[in-house]
Amino acid sequence: MKKVPITELETRMKRFKTQMDLSNPDWEIAVIFSKINLYYFTGTMQDGMLIIPNNDDATFWVRQSYERAGEESLFKIIKHMNSFRDAAKSEEIFSNTVYLETEVVPLALYQRFQKYFPFKKVKPVDIHIAKIRAVKSPYELSLMRESGKIHQHVLEEFVPQVLREGISEADLGAKLYRVMIEEGYHGVTRFGMFDTEMLLGHIGFGESSIYPTYFNGASGNRGLCSAAPLLGSRNRKLKSGDLVYIDTGCGVEGYNTDKTVTYMFGRSLPPYAIDYHNKCVEIQNEIAAMLKPGTLPSQIYTTIMNNLNEDFQKNFMGFDNRRVKFLGHGIGLLIDETPLIAEGFNEPLQEGMVFAVEPKRGIQNIGMVGIENTFIVTAKGGECITGYSKGLISVF
Repeated sequence: MKKVPITELETRMKRFKTQMDLSNPDWEIAVIFSKINLYYFTGTMQDGMLIIPNNDDATFWVRQSYERAGEESLFKIIKHMNSFRDAAKSEEIFSNTVYLETEVVPLALYQRFQKYFPFKKVKPVDIHIAKIRAVKSPYELSLMRESGKIHQHVLEEFVPQVLREGISEADLGAKLYRVMIEEGYHGVTRFGMFDTEMLLGHIGFGESSIYPTYFNGASGNRGLCSAAPLLGSRNRKLKSGDLVYIDTGCGVEGYNTDKTVTYMFGRSLPPYAIDYHNKCVEIQNEIAAMLKPGTLPSQIYTTIMNNLNEDFQKNFMGFDNRRVKFLGHGIGLLIDETPLIAEGFNEPLQEGMVFAVEPKRGIQNIGMVGIENTFIVTAKGGECITGYSKGLISVF
């Protein structure tokens, strides 16, 4: 079992407190509940809460499992609690204001917490944690590079070998999942979007990849059924002439990469569809060249969008009226982290940030063409860690 190094945990806590001091100089206490942020700060993903005082050491109170937390984590102070009452007896808290993850903490959980910790005022801590998580350490980047290698191998080398006429989207997804697990994938694709589930990603043959979906992304997905619009359809079978669209997450030790590869099965697509695809690849490369420290994500978005003609924009980043207003997104412990490459994101990029860049275009009766890869922000521009295939891989 790999453990997050204690130096990594200490640096994260120090960076968090520095960020809070800069943005909220009068802050006194923050409390973390979400398992993703608990993992980030403690190195284990247990049911509990992390109490972070401004002027003292943080304490991780664990309900379940205290034993596992001790085995997995190098965090200095881990204590057991059966309920919030146990923690309240030990914690001396005098602040009237608590900083909480207001984006993810349910009201009922907060009410149970407040019964024993009677804070009068709540302020959000989400954006401050997001800012420090956005810049990855060398340790985090090493895990993302491992994920990128798996992603490249599976989508660029394995998939062309298993595409065959008559295979269903769901069957292909099952094969993908198995081989990714064998290669080292941590087995779950996590999103921060509220109440969003995902199994691998979107797998679509032909028009399936532009089918309407609740997911806030450029592509679509019919899924297994209306109660589980995930993975792919059991009924949609691959046939000659199909565009195969695969947009999946991968991850190692919690850290994700995102990648999309397309394939032409049986015969080539029409020339105009290939031209649209190649334009998306050009856009990806233009964005990657701009992923340098100091660049504003909003500037990247505006620069790209202002140079696209009206015809191309019609179904760019979606299809029909289902289009998203971003060209890429931060990625790390979650697939969908901040910042976005979109309007309104006006803070300069920093070295070590990581983005999934995904220019795509829907085409009626054909599906979604385009590309997606994961890039690290460097002084020389984006470093791609998920491979260099231009997509539209021929499988004839």
